[in-house]
Amino acid sequence: MRRILLLVEYDGSGFAGLQRQRAGLRTVQGELEKALAAIGALPKAVAAGRTDAGVHALAMPFHFDLPGRIPTEKIPEALNRLLPEDLKALSAREVPPTFHARRDAESRTYLYRLLLRPHPSPLLRQRAWWLKGPLDLRAMEEALPLLLGRHNFLGFAKEEVRQGERELYEARLEALEGEVGLEVRLYFRGNSFLRGQVRGMVGTLVEIGRGKRPKESLKAILETGERRLAGPSAPPQGLYFVEATYEL
Repeated sequence: MRRILLLVEYDGSGFAGLQRQRAGLRTVQGELEKALAAIGALPKAVAAGRTDAGVHALAMPFHFDLPGRIPTEKIPEALNRLLPEDLKALSAREVPPTFHARRDAESRTYLYRLLLRPHPSPLLRQRAWWLKGPLDLRAMEEALPLLLGRHNFLGFAKEEVRQGERELYEARLEALEGEVGLEVRLYFRGNSFLRGQVRGMVGTLVEIGRGKRPKESLKAILETGERRLAGPSAPPQGLYFVEATYEL
């Protein structure tokens, strides 16, 4: 029996989220586990995190157990013959039998994409949040350091029953001028994230960029954990799970 660490990429537009749900709902975990069973693996895949409906992933780690003899380097090719076009395996490696994709992750990184231009983009409508008006990017950049460190992030989360203390290691903004317009990318790296936390932070930062609230409002949200003090959640299509890191 081998434990395998698998990285997968997916377009979340056609999924009801990552985690397996009730019958009839199409999920990333459900599609992956069907393919794993077909190649002789135990049909239980454990992810490094979770993503909601419409959220994408560039390299989401899963672990699973494989009793068969298929060479590890052949696993992505074997799975990709079975997986749908919006979900594909990137790489596979053997890891220790005690490895756990969720519990052993040292950090996780998310990206959120904003598209700033006068008119919406048909090509990016499932890839970024279109905003017609300008944003004060300097104000948003100045607000980002207030999020760093260990805080109670419940004020940004949704449908969360866990305790809210998390640590954010990095929060940065990139502005890229291109043919499609001005794209603003927000990166967040932390030890772990609450459900809806990144989208809540982005929605609040956008309000700061629009001049609807001061950057200092972040302090009250982090001190109280009150969701009513934060801005609305950003829509799911602009959010990407980028990577998780491990000591291996």
